[in-house]
Amino acid sequence: MAGLDQIGPVLAGIIQHLRSAAGRLFNRVRATIREATRPIPVSVGLIAEVTRSPKQLLMENALLRQQLIVAYRKAKRPIFKAHERGFVVLLASLLPHWRNALLLVKPETVLRWHREGFPLFRRWRSRNTKHPISRVDPEVIALIHRMAAENILWGAERIRGELLKLGIRVAKRTIQRYLAKVRPPDLPRGQSWRTFLRNHTVWACDFLQTYDIWFRPIFAFFVIDINTKRVVNVGVTRCPTAEWTAKQLRNITPFGEGPQFIIRDNDNKFGVELDRVAKGAGMKVLRTAIRAPLQNSICERFIGSARRECLDHVIILGRRHMKYVLEQYGLDYFSTSRPHQGIVQQIPVTSLRRKYYASSKIISVPILGGLHHDYQVAA
Repeated sequence: MAGLDQIGPVLAGIIQHLRSAAGRLFNRVRATIREATRPIPVSVGLIAEVTRSPKQLLMENALLRQQLIVAYRKAKRPIFKAHERGFVVLLASLLPHWRNALLLVKPETVLRWHREGFPLFRRWRSRNTKHPISRVDPEVIALIHRMAAENILWGAERIRGELLKLGIRVAKRTIQRYLAKVRPPDLPRGQSWRTFLRNHTVWACDFLQTYDIWFRPIFAFFVIDINTKRVVNVGVTRCPTAEWTAKQLRNITPFGEGPQFIIRDNDNKFGVELDRVAKGAGMKVLRTAIRAPLQNSICERFIGSARRECLDHVIILGRRHMKYVLEQYGLDYFSTSRPHQGIVQQIPVTSLRRKYYASSKIISVPILGGLHHDYQVAA
């Protein structure tokens, strides 16, 4: 047993000696391989550099300096910025032996940067400049803008077809580019309320209440054509009822001919009798919402104008006097002489107006005793 205890340390020493010998042998082999694969001496490299052109040396130094700038940044992983990548790709395209000058990135990375630059270059070439050179005639561009403004429902393909009908060939993409300048993204794509009113005849009716000289209430029922802003009828009473209101509507539609729609509110002074008369005349009654006066804004505007421009300056003596005053203001002045902002400062009825010339004479016609004046061209 004592002999066996002495054999253990001997074997451990032998194993340690063999391990040391194997390490020295490995180091010697590695040194031999390193000596065999040692690069070209510095003197030979300098001779090769002398034979190269100064232009190549400058580009290689610039490439190495750019990599040194990126490596000097205090970051765990230096990252090339977009302009630095482009600079490296440019130098690599001009330098014949660019692969030998790369230290921070692989040649495959530079090739990938080069491929990614093609879409950026194409996007730069097709960018919209401040004053782009257009190959489309200015007359055609103005025509595209006009079609887009006058036909809100037309798209680029519809406008392209209309241009082809005229013998003008323009690409759809070009039309879309010019449409974006005329139609903002938030522009509604449906027809405007003005276009709808032009395609339909619409009347609106309402009541105007005031007081006579004895502070007794008196009511005026009026009907207005929304499209032309013309006052169709004015009726005055002290006791407005549904039967009386229906009679007023019947008087202005004697042969059962009326507009397509008539707007009224939910007042009891209208009632089902007026709806029956409207239906008999081929009209559809449109009721406004409760407490929504803007849905009958034309009548509300007329009520305000009649109060400010007429009733606030006249003392009403009775029913007949009020009817005379409102007929003078509404049927004569408001419909045939007063300009309206809703129709671009025009007057509803223009058939009786004479055109002005340089030698024409202007006369003044008093309205309501001189409260207003109507200026006309003398005959």
